Amino acid sequence: MLEWLTGVNDFLWTYILIVMLLGCAAWFTFKTGFVQFRMLGEMIRLLRDSTGRHTPGEKHISSFQAFAVSLASRVGTGNLAGVATAVAVGGPGAVFWMWLIALLGAASAFVESTLAQLYKIKEKDSFIGGPAYYMKTGLGRPWMGVLFAVLISVTFGFAFNSVQSNTICAAWGQAFGFDVAVLGGIITVLTLLVIFGGIQRIARVSSIVVPVMALGYILLALTIVVLNIKEIPRVFEIILSNAFGWEQVAGGGVGAALMQGIKRGLFSNEAGMGSAPNVAATADVSHPVKQGLIQALGVFTDTLVICTCTAFIILFSQVPLDGTINGIQLTQAALTTQIGNFGNIFVALAILLFAFSSIIGNYYYGEANIRFITQKRSVLFLYRLLVGGMVLFGALASLDLAWALADITMGLMALCNLIAIILLGRQAFLLLKDYTIQKRAGIVSPVYAKGNVPELKDIGECW
Repeated sequence: MLEWLTGVNDFLWTYILIVMLLGCAAWFTFKTGFVQFRMLGEMIRLLRDSTGRHTPGEKHISSFQAFAVSLASRVGTGNLAGVATAVAVGGPGAVFWMWLIALLGAASAFVESTLAQLYKIKEKDSFIGGPAYYMKTGLGRPWMGVLFAVLISVTFGFAFNSVQSNTICAAWGQAFGFDVAVLGGIITVLTLLVIFGGIQRIARVSSIVVPVMALGYILLALTIVVLNIKEIPRVFEIILSNAFGWEQVAGGGVGAALMQGIKRGLFSNEAGMGSAPNVAATADVSHPVKQGLIQALGVFTDTLVICTCTAFIILFSQVPLDGTINGIQLTQAALTTQIGNFGNIFVALAILLFAFSSIIGNYYYGEANIRFITQKRSVLFLYRLLVGGMVLFGALASLDLAWALADITMGLMALCNLIAIILLGRQAFLLLKDYTIQKRAGIVSPVYAKGNVPELKDIGECW
């Protein structure tokens, strides 16, 4: 089973997705005028000021809460275990390709989240939307929306959540010797308690947990960077030489680094995958571009900051990258060489917060798409129970099987979304142009209405 999954996974990523991901990211970067770089200051301002537009008596998700939920899903196993896997399998050069997919992929994240805002619909307590919705309304392909909804529900609710719980149990088993079955049961119960509260509870938990966990990990990493400040030139040299060195070219190492860097980078920051738009659509903002910019910032936060922290910790430590240890245990071993046995404990605590917040964020992606397929509450109830079951399964499954399943379902989902945003990209470009015109006219907080952009006058029921 594992061998078959690996073969399918290698074909999908080697021949299809890497070309499409980099091609789309480069195209969107060019067509948006390098929006992820030239509007970085605006992204930070929007996040700082994101209080949302609230109508009295209605329960809307603020722009910051939507950012926190999407970051909760992004900032998880991929940042600690995924980076370690990329470095161990693809070599230090994989880090460079993770940086590249983030720098370019932020444009893809901007486009998909802007489209999600444009095509969102209004429900009783919040907005709802995402790729399934813009495939149905924007492309006029309901079947494609259903296909995507099934893929993302399986990918995030089942495959990714099994990876998250697997990593928590591996870290706690190494740090404290916990029984994985008992810990898996506890995580499953906590997951069910949160997800049965719906998006409101998920948003509240994420907006508290995400800033705490991210700041704590970044502060520790910065401390280690300061302690190893003289090693930084060596680390950059190792990363770049492994990404482009002649020895790596001759031995096929560049291909391995590129594949692992992009796969693990996408697993971590999700740019272009079609996941973050599901929560981006829930935000109450005055212009679709605002949430597109904020979600682009999320890609930078995830990969350029948190993933880089993990990579530097591993490369500073000079732990062997021969495959004898992998995943979260590699990160724990690296941190232990820097700060002693407390490193083991810290990573275990960090991964508990990182991965648990990802579990609840991942679940919401599935919920939004289950509700796209059917409004039957019994189906949603069953899906919640199955998510809990997969969290428990992940605690007991092998790491290789969990990652192989996640890679394939992630690839199929990303392929479906990339096709859609290529076809709908023009709408996002028009919205960005409208936003830019308003900013140049001195409007601090641009507002979108259907009349603003004649080409989009019949699009978006919430505008």
